[in-house]
Formats: sequence, C-alpha cells, structure tokens
Amino acid sequence: MRRFAAGVAAALSVAACGQPSPPAPAPSTTEAAGPIDPSRINRARYELPPDYEVADASGRITPLAQWGYGPDWSADPPQCGALANPASDPATVRGWSASGPGGIVYAVAAAGAAPADPVLLGECGTWTMTAGPTTGAVRLVDPPSVRGVEVVGMVADTATVVEGGTETRSHAQTFVAHEGAHLVYVTVVTDPGAPYPPLDGDFAADLLTRTVAALRS
Repeated sequence: MRRFAAGVAAALSVAACGQPSPPAPAPSTTEAAGPIDPSRINRARYELPPDYEVADASGRITPLAQWGYGPDWSADPPQCGALANPASDPATVRGWSASGPGGIVYAVAAAGAAPADPVLLGECGTWTMTAGPTTGAVRLVDPPSVRGVEVVGMVADTATVVEGGTETRSHAQTFVAHEGAHLVYVTVVTDPGAPYPPLDGDFAADLLTRTVAALRS
C-alpha cells in the first residue's frame, strides 16, 4: 500500500497530535450574526467525525503546504500559485489540523487578508505546481455558497517520488472564504490508495460553511 503522500510531506508541521476538543460545540449554520473572529476557530472542531485526533496548526500554515509543497515551490503559470498561498497577518493566524481514517483536515482563519484577484480567477482555471520531488495539477472548482463571504474552491492532485523511486499520491480540496480583511479556509487531504474510505466529497465544503458560522457567533 502506498504511503500517504510521504505523510503529506510529514504532515507539513501541522499533523494532529491527539489533543482533545474544546468544551463547547460550534453552531452549524451561517445564520449566526457578527463578523468573523479568527480566535474562535477551535469551535469548529466539533464538526469533525468521531475519533479524529486534533492539534493546533503550526509551521507553514498555507494551503500549498497542506497539499505537500515545500517552501521552494513554483507554479505554471507563475501567478496562479498566489491563489493557494493567500496573504494574511501572521500574528493573527489561528487554526488546527486533525487526522483520522478518512484523511487529514485543516481549518485556518486570519486577518490582514484581501479577496482573490478576479483577474487570477479568470487566468487560473487550471495550473501546475512543483516543489522538489513533488508535482501536481490544480484546478478551480465551484465553491459552496456562504452568505456574506466570497469563496474560492480548488482541487489539487499531487504526486511525490520518495525513497526507492516509489510514487505516492494525494488528493486535496481547499475552500478559501474572504470577508473584508478576514479569511477562513478549510483543506481536506485524502490518500487515493488508503484502505479506508475517504471523507465524503462534500465534507470540505460543509466544513467551510460551518466554520464561518462558528467564527461569526
């Protein structure tokens, strides 16, 4: 059995470490009023399936890193990589990762952001990524409709050549929501060769919607 994309690049310094969930559940709809507050990101942990191990995010906290691309990445066309590497204020970044039999889940929120450039969205329907032994294809997909935010959806299919020439693969869905200077994004990474069923194809979109709700309450 193929290993999970080299541990999704060693879980990119954000792999889950078995910490318990916080004591209060999150709201499950976007009807809650108020602006997005990144400090509330832990409330979204309650949207995870049972038996997922959770840890605070650390290291490189960006969709590109969660897909498995190291810091020396490149994109073709070059400008398209910015969609998966959104700018934000590092001091405000809050997030968590969770691992379980269906894949690895990341939820992140931050301030100091700006909506995706519409020009990039027009130019970057598909693009390719490279970082050392890791290569892959990325495409834009229809995002969920979330009241009051702009959402960009991406799917990345990635391959990494590891020791001995073995190739491992991963499949990732990322949805990035922007509300003014705040952003929220969810990434779900699954292993096409894993023996367990992956998380449902709608899980990432649903979690993004519920996470925005949790940050607004």
